[in-house]
Amino acid sequence: MEQMIFKAIVGSQAYGTATTGSDVDYKGVYIQNADDILTFRYNEQIEKGKDECYYEVRRLLQLLESANPTVLELLYMPEDCVVLKLPVFDLILEHRQKFLTKKCLHSFGGYAVAQIKKAKGLDKKMNWEKQRVERKTPLDFCYVYEEGKTLPVEEYLRRKNMKQEHCGLVALDHFRDCYALYYDNNSQSGYKGIVLDDSNSIRLSSVPKGQKPEAIIYYNKDGYSMHCRDFREYNEWLEKRNTQRYVDIKGHNQQIDGKNLLHCRRLLDMAMEIATEKTIHVRRSNAGELLKIRRGEVDLQTIIVEAEKDLSGLEELFEKSGLPQEVDHDFVNELLLQIRHY
Repeated sequence: MEQMIFKAIVGSQAYGTATTGSDVDYKGVYIQNADDILTFRYNEQIEKGKDECYYEVRRLLQLLESANPTVLELLYMPEDCVVLKLPVFDLILEHRQKFLTKKCLHSFGGYAVAQIKKAKGLDKKMNWEKQRVERKTPLDFCYVYEEGKTLPVEEYLRRKNMKQEHCGLVALDHFRDCYALYYDNNSQSGYKGIVLDDSNSIRLSSVPKGQKPEAIIYYNKDGYSMHCRDFREYNEWLEKRNTQRYVDIKGHNQQIDGKNLLHCRRLLDMAMEIATEKTIHVRRSNAGELLKIRRGEVDLQTIIVEAEKDLSGLEELFEKSGLPQEVDHDFVNELLLQIRHY
């Protein structure tokens, strides 16, 4: 059985960057009883959907040792975001500054770099070209070899005034995914065509001996399989996407995810504050500017350039910070014992 000792509203609500429709996210800390800790019932983390996550106190301390940004924020939450706090949690809060170390350079800075990569990701589903997500058939992945060049089979058929329904394909030995293309303009041979309208594969036909093929075609079977996967993933994303976030990104027409850059700027600012002020300001004083970044009301490419410049200066800031390299593990171990015996 777990005893909740701390619970807080986190994320955009805590940062001051919430928008209409923003989720309310919760994180917290609990203590399991001795029997659970000593048996297979120990559970270091509980997730109740995508909006709630709680850490057993030992797991919390492990994450604090590693300078996990999300967990470090729990030690500096604005009072209006704290839902529950038992006195035992004050044992951790009293020593919160000891968890600010030079490891924050890589945890906050690394997370910021990841946000830039996500923001610029040309393969983000919201930026997929339209033709990539339109449903295609195997016919779109068939090509004809002609005079030393390849061209889409549909283009070949148009030029020859041929219909794919009157075609017959025969597999060629020793030529993977290559086929001889036969044609009967009068539909007397019973050729099955290249594909059916709802087909997920090409069709083969029986061709009488002595018939001369019109062409050799190649079916890019792997390409079609990849398309089917992309199409499926895209439609799953459409069903699960955050509609407001999509509208925001679509609206600023910069092909960069403003929300990722909001978090990038926030993380960099926090990292610099850790190095210079030895604290974490969860509620952001520049929340208005961060929201402009999200909405695309500023040039997002400029934000990226500025962020990359600040990233390059972070190492020097932390070198001069006077922060310890890492948390004293003996201290963390003793703190855990105090909490267990509280």
